[in-house]
Parts: sequence; C-alpha cells; structure tokens
Amino acid sequence: MANLFLKQAKQYVATRPSYPPELFDFIASKTPRRDLAWDVGTGNGQAAASLAKLYKAVVGTDTSAQQLAYASPLPNVRYVHTPADLPLAGIHAAVAAPATVDLITVAQAFHWLDLPRFYGQARSVLRPPQGVLAAWCYTEPRVGAAVDAVFWRLYHGSERYWAPNRRMVDDEYRSADFPFDPVDGEAHTGPFEFSTERRMDLGDYLMYITSWSAYQTAKDEGVELLDKATVHEFEAAWGGDGTEVKTVTYPIFLRIGKVRAE
Repeated sequence: MANLFLKQAKQYVATRPSYPPELFDFIASKTPRRDLAWDVGTGNGQAAASLAKLYKAVVGTDTSAQQLAYASPLPNVRYVHTPADLPLAGIHAAVAAPATVDLITVAQAFHWLDLPRFYGQARSVLRPPQGVLAAWCYTEPRVGAAVDAVFWRLYHGSERYWAPNRRMVDDEYRSADFPFDPVDGEAHTGPFEFSTERRMDLGDYLMYITSWSAYQTAKDEGVELLDKATVHEFEAAWGGDGTEVKTVTYPIFLRIGKVRAE
C-alpha cells in the first residue's frame, strides 16, 4: 500500500481534508480512559494531531516514510515507521505493550490493512474490556451539480486504476467484517456519519485528484487522467474562474466498537 503514495506525498498533505472535532469528541467519549491512543496508517499525522489534544500520549505508525516526513512534531506524539509485516512481538516493542492502549484509530487506511492480522494485533494491545477501535473513511467530494457531474465521469472512468481494496470506501465500510461490540450508548458499530469541509480553488481541487493512488497508477501506465479535455470540463463547471474558492464537502463514515468479550 505504501508504494501507491510514494510519488504524491506532498500533494496528499496539501489537499486532503481535515477531520472535524465532532468526530474525535464522539470517539473519545466512548473511551473511559485517555492515556494512550494508537493511530494506524497515520500518514502525515493528521488524525494523530487531533488525538493529541484528547489523549495523554499518541503513537502514530505508517509503512510510508515519505508520508511520515510531513507529520508535524508534537510533544505527546511519537511517530514510528513500521514494515507491513511487523510481527506481534514487534508491535509490542515498537508501538505498545499488551493491554495498554485505550483507543486505536484508522483514518482512511482501514481498507489497506490485512484485517484478520490487524484484528489480532488490536485485540492484543487494547485495554480490556473497554478498549475501542475506530476506523473511518471519507468518500468523494461534493462541490455542486456541475462540478460533481464532471468528477463522477472521471471517477467512474478511472475505476480500472484503483486497487480492489478501494471498494470498501465506495461501500462506506458498511460490509466490512468488524468483530467488535457496540460501544457504550450505541446499538450498533456503524457506520456513523459525519462530514468535513475544505475551501478550495480549482487548482487545489485538481491537485487533490493528483493525490489519488489511481492517478499515479494511471500515470505510470502512460495515461493522464486530467487530460486537457477533462481539465477544460472542470474549468467550465467551476464557473470560468478557477481562482474562485468553493466549499468542498467530504462525507465521513465511522465504524467503532470495543473489545469483544471472550
């Protein structure tokens, strides 16, 4: 998975949406203790930075050193570059000891994980019986009817360049195997819906598209998804002035659960 984002780490950090405080407040309200959180697939540390405001200590791990290079240093956040095949003993040594983690988060990376293996790691380090796993994704951006129409033509046309794992995002994580119990106060494990917004001009919006893994995959195969005709369509749909800043909305879908009683 890390290789898909090697060439566009800068675009990723510059254009990906942030996550709303309401999302983190909801998640944190479900963990009785707030001593340690582990952010899996932390990337540039976006979620870790928000968790650092709510938890005493945060560990952010990622298989991509290029992504981690863009993470902002914070006094209570420790970033760790982990190989994809790190064994459980390595998790205990580099990330957290068994039964010491109050919260594990996976922001926009859940669909890249080997879930059975990851669940074993999660159960090992989560603090029973109230340790919480929260995984969320955001789906495709909404701007307005004209821009969205061009976007969806491009997105559907790029389908062959997306990794199969991406279908979990299209499904809003609804059908993902999630063997955890509902957190206190909830009747199910989700998805719970949130949203986030980002202000973008057309240049920012197109740069977001260049941060797609599918964009880089297509480019490596000699295909430019943002060819002149497509860019002209976006320019016309944007309203003729690419410098106009618009509100771009990203729907967010959260799965959340606590350690299942054995």
